[in-house]
Amino acid sequence: MTKEEKIVLLEEMLDLDPGTLAPETALSSIDEYDSMAKLSLIVLFDDEFSQKLTGEEIRTFETVGDVISAMGK
Repeated sequence: MTKEEKIVLLEEMLDLDPGTLAPETALSSIDEYDSMAKLSLIVLFDDEFSQKLTGEEIRTFETVGDVISAMGK
């Protein structure tokens, strides 16, 4: 999955318009990135990437690029 496809997944999860996010986008600047979005992120990682994501890992994410990097290849 490409970086662009991962960004599209995040935009869909957050119900954002296409093209809203970029790797350098700070998660703190996204109003929709709240506690429910973080739960959705855990589900997304499990469903799409077969990865278990912890709350501790989520707290280390500062940008969209950090989330994408954690998704792996």
